[in-house]
Amino acid sequence: MILLNPGPVNLSDRVRNALLSPDLCHREVEFSQLQSRIREQLLQVYDLAGAHWVAVLLTGSGTAAMEAMVSSLVPRNGKLLVIENGVYGERISKIAKIHDINYITLSHPWDAEIDIKGLVKLLDENVDITHLAVVHHETTTGRLNNLVEIAAICQQRGIQILVDAVSSFGAEELNFEAWGITACAATANKCLHGVPGTSFVIVRRDALPSADTIPRTLYLDLATYCQQQDKGGTPFTQSVQTFYALAEALQEMAEAGGWRARHSYYSQLANLVRDGLISMGIKPLLPEGSSSVVLNAYYLPNNFSYEEFHDQLKAQDYVIYSGQGNLAQSIFRVSTMGAITQADMERFVAVVQQIISNSFTDKY
Repeated sequence: MILLNPGPVNLSDRVRNALLSPDLCHREVEFSQLQSRIREQLLQVYDLAGAHWVAVLLTGSGTAAMEAMVSSLVPRNGKLLVIENGVYGERISKIAKIHDINYITLSHPWDAEIDIKGLVKLLDENVDITHLAVVHHETTTGRLNNLVEIAAICQQRGIQILVDAVSSFGAEELNFEAWGITACAATANKCLHGVPGTSFVIVRRDALPSADTIPRTLYLDLATYCQQQDKGGTPFTQSVQTFYALAEALQEMAEAGGWRARHSYYSQLANLVRDGLISMGIKPLLPEGSSSVVLNAYYLPNNFSYEEFHDQLKAQDYVIYSGQGNLAQSIFRVSTMGAITQADMERFVAVVQQIISNSFTDKY
């Protein structure tokens, strides 16, 4: 089965085989070495110096990393601005509300790019904003939000930027230093081609709360994790087998040329799909240049419900992804992450063409 959903992804044989590594107690030195290796590998993806940056590993999905980042790094006397233009921006607001964080939102329609003028106006009206949270790749629509402009605005005002990079880390540019990123949250099972169950936050060491800060959460407190992981330990039981898989996936990625090579490969596959679908009259949701290389959204073919289109593709071993909310009945999404080949995607386009042709023949 070829998974074209935005994670979990198809695994390579070497990553899948890593799951068969020996059982391991998370309190033993072998696990400590595995954990430390992964933390170093994650910093190497974007060439970050360990003296200033740290990768904090968690057992949980990408949302766990997001919740850990937001709840740990926005202080009780801080104020958060959440930019929303999709489901995952709105999820950050839910996290802030649950943890009783002082926050406001800059909301947009799901298919809209971020209103930079509106952002400047809102920040001018709320000079007490200390942190800004934004989704880099909003998989609701496939839009890649423009962090460069947002970063410049925040740097002028001394605002710390918290980035949801769950669906972009490892395949899109993240210039931590130049963009003034304070922290980003991501996961193993998307662009890194690992297994669901491990997520992480990469954070500036000087942004972590001090030891005397009372945390908002027990399980997701980044400062506690960082303190113990720096010593080779872990505050809670980690998902050992998924750690094995992530270490192998990161090594595989480095050997293949790193995030730039992955970006190039995803772009090749995404363009193949986009050109093929457009040639059939299937229109993309967003204009060219607005989407990430990771995922694109398309309007459903005429006379097809999502369920019908999905089921016919699944019968041919392809799993696509539905739209969300008010887009659920009008779009489908195609991701090109994971251990998939150009031949896989060429066949996908051919299968879509056959499904549409059969529908036309049946109708007439």
